[in-house]
Parts: sequence; structure tokens; C-alpha cells
Amino acid sequence: MYFACPLQSAHNLDRYYVGLTSDVERRLEEHNAGKPIHTNKFRPWKLITYTAFLDKSRAGKFEVYLKTSSGRAFAKNRL
Repeated sequence: MYFACPLQSAHNLDRYYVGLTSDVERRLEEHNAGKPIHTNKFRPWKLITYTAFLDKSRAGKFEVYLKTSSGRAFAKNRL
């Protein structure tokens, strides 16, 4: 399974991150430990939701969509 996971900064509620992983818990721990350079200054992160896919390609396409302006609007209103 592959998961598209939007995260939100617990301290800066306007900061979001969308990623793709096969292990949601491990990836969230990595973000909160400061391992990814792009997200370490806005930690801690909280998981908003995740969407599961059997196919990595479809999960990747959904992740890319969530990073677009229409995808961000969708996530803000629906997720």
C-alpha cells in the first residue's frame, strides 16, 4: 500500500506538507524528528488524513494533485 499524507504544522496552522509513503507512522516520526530539511523548521507536524492506494503511480498522481492550487483548495475544504 502507498499513502498520500497531508500534514499540518501544529505551531503554524497555515503550513502544510503533502508527501507519499508506504509507512505513515514512520514518515510522521521522521518529519517530527527534523530529518527532512524542508519541514524541520515548522515541526511538530500532525497528520490530517491519509489516502491509501494499491498502486504507487496513482498515489503519486494524487500527491501531485494535492500540491496544486486546486488540490490545496480540495484538501482544505474536504479533508
